[in-house]
Amino acid sequence: MARKKKYKTRAIVAGYVEKVSAQIFDRYQKEITDMIRGYQGLYALYRKDKLYYVGLASNLKSRIKHHLSNRHKGKWTHFSLYIIRKAGHIKELESLLLRIAYPAGNTMKGKLRNSKNLLPILRKQVANKSREEIETIFEGTSSFAKKSKKKERIKRKAELPLKGLLKSYQRIYCFYKGNKFRAKVLPSGIIKMIPGGQLFNSPSSAAKAIIDKGAVNGWNFWKYKDKSGNLVPLKKLRK
Repeated sequence: MARKKKYKTRAIVAGYVEKVSAQIFDRYQKEITDMIRGYQGLYALYRKDKLYYVGLASNLKSRIKHHLSNRHKGKWTHFSLYIIRKAGHIKELESLLLRIAYPAGNTMKGKLRNSKNLLPILRKQVANKSREEIETIFEGTSSFAKKSKKKERIKRKAELPLKGLLKSYQRIYCFYKGNKFRAKVLPSGIIKMIPGGQLFNSPSSAAKAIIDKGAVNGWNFWKYKDKSGNLVPLKKLRK
């Protein structure tokens, strides 16, 4: 049997020069600019060994030359250049560097477009875990046990509206900003995300974790497959 030929993954960074003195660029502009002419990429300005500024440019030559005379003049001593193979990666890479390094010369914070902030989900998971730990610690006291049982009955009645409405472990689906999300409904009525395993008590709380901001009706947001295999909103189950 013939062995499959291995293909090397093309690197995002096609070429680079690092920690070059600003004086070198000033004296040998032609040699450097001829080397990077027509390329797009990222550049970093340093004040000695400390990152001062991060930027992107479709024309690296003119951008570095500009920084020798504008408001950044005299504030940086070295620079690095990174030629990016695909222009579509440049903005996101710049944003990532800005969020990690916080360079003193940059006034804007990088935006990660079409990326989900997972902090609300983490916060909810930590809160759920903390509540479970507290209940475990105090479950031996009679007064706490009685209150916990009463609260649990009220909570299940109020917060697990999907219990008994779908088959155990039946999957539900939603679509948001071009992405498809899946979850399954446990026998208890709790919604478990696939993948990730995050747990939610209601369709709306699961939907809220996906959209982050704004109000959302989870019964309209989430859908399930009916007997015909068609996706229909969960609100159909309430009729």
